[in-house]
Amino acid sequence: MSPGSARSCAGRRGLSALLLAASVTLLVACADDSRGPERLRFAVAAFQHETCTFCPGGDTEIEDWLRVSEPVSGEALLGSGDYVGGFAQRAREFGDVELVTLSSPLGVFGGSSRSWNTKATFDHFVDIMLAELRDQLPVDAVYLALHGAMAVRDVPRPEAEIARRFREVVGPDVPIAGTFDLHGNEDGEFLEHADFAFVTKRFPHYDAYIQGERAARALRLAARGEYQATTATRKPGIITATVLQWTGQSPSMDIMERARRWESREDDAYVSVFFGFPWSDVPDVGATVHVMTNGDQALADEIADDMDDFIWRVREDFALGGYPGPEEAAAIVADAIAQGEVPVAVGDYSDRPGDATHILKAFEAAGIGRVLYGTITSPAALEALAESGAQAGDAFDMEIGGFTPSGGAPHRITGVIQYLGAGFSYDLIAAVSFGDGNLVFLTPAYEQVLYPDDFRYGDIDPADYEVFVVKSRVHFRRGFDETGYAPTIVLVQAPEPFVGTTFLDALPYEHVDLSGLYPYGVPANRR
Repeated sequence: MSPGSARSCAGRRGLSALLLAASVTLLVACADDSRGPERLRFAVAAFQHETCTFCPGGDTEIEDWLRVSEPVSGEALLGSGDYVGGFAQRAREFGDVELVTLSSPLGVFGGSSRSWNTKATFDHFVDIMLAELRDQLPVDAVYLALHGAMAVRDVPRPEAEIARRFREVVGPDVPIAGTFDLHGNEDGEFLEHADFAFVTKRFPHYDAYIQGERAARALRLAARGEYQATTATRKPGIITATVLQWTGQSPSMDIMERARRWESREDDAYVSVFFGFPWSDVPDVGATVHVMTNGDQALADEIADDMDDFIWRVREDFALGGYPGPEEAAAIVADAIAQGEVPVAVGDYSDRPGDATHILKAFEAAGIGRVLYGTITSPAALEALAESGAQAGDAFDMEIGGFTPSGGAPHRITGVIQYLGAGFSYDLIAAVSFGDGNLVFLTPAYEQVLYPDDFRYGDIDPADYEVFVVKSRVHFRRGFDETGYAPTIVLVQAPEPFVGTTFLDALPYEHVDLSGLYPYGVPANRR
């Protein structure tokens, strides 16, 4: 209630007794006004998966999601990640929003190294959310914490399908917003069923919390009738490997800065850019621009066209790039050590299953010591350790990694178990010291380590190592590069064009026609 409204109510309360009867209705209305605007009820759900459809291991089933956790709701959901956390914090700060949480899966065992979700898996979790939503209607808005690169058998556009199913339940007038990772594969279909799409603008994703906050603000405005979402979508026709999408370098940073400039210049304009996720064999793969304005279709189209044209102009640097192989990288690392430019952080960027041993072999052959390899996926070795009752301090002589085509061959190491126990959210991991001051962490599935301190298990001290080899493309820059920790950063290409490399034309796409996407062809609308 505005100060003017308060003064008006106070004045009316001072009316003479002759007008008292006539003023009863006004007094009741004023009393109601003093409680503030009517409260809003926002439904909150999350279903996030970055699906590598080319990765081995078979389809992802319901039980693979339940290995991490049963679906969560309430405060467990609201505190489950930066997107949801930012949304919940901002919504609560408004003071007039009640959050209605829907049971949501937290994550899948193996993360982004897992392949296709089955349709039964997808339906199972979405049906749980929708059943709970029906029981708690009405709601004034819906918030969906999604990823954008989920892949589901027989569901070409899973996130759009989620929005469609929610729309069927809440009806045409309830605003729906989604938050996304910039690696999402989307086209215009999501915004046919939803009103807003908010995408991270930084990789690594420092701004996930901010996108959640933006979703809360936009939904509140729309629910109050103060924002009429008008949208425009463009597909530039470009497919890129994720290693090229680091927003600390041009042109990726320039694309996102251009989006931010539009948002700064135009009130209530939102500009979201998906860089795409090429490891999902889905029809809407590649870069996408989503623009939302408050009832201004001409402006939405102007911004979308400008972003589309700009991304196309910088397509060469955005989509093309090359990196040294393991042997060449060994020479680069050895030189950095000789020059005292340590520690060195090495990104084994193309290894999505996490089992590749190419760099380990090349570095051993080059005599490079004091290397921490974190991590190498080795479920068989871990199972053998568990079955034998091994303990820290025991001798280790076993083959590790190398069980997928992209992993090369298993590599035998002999050493001592430095740590054996829970770690990296798994029930059992191992750390084995070997060779010239080296250490390798073994995990049951792919693990992307972002910070040096994440390796502190038992008496392991990251300061004892000069080189860190991690299974990461860009995210590791959070703790190793952009903090200034490692003065030397080296990204290493796999020896062959396996899943994860920049050689996307080596992938057996079934649902993607690369001839219509740069750099492998020209989009139909640009011919």
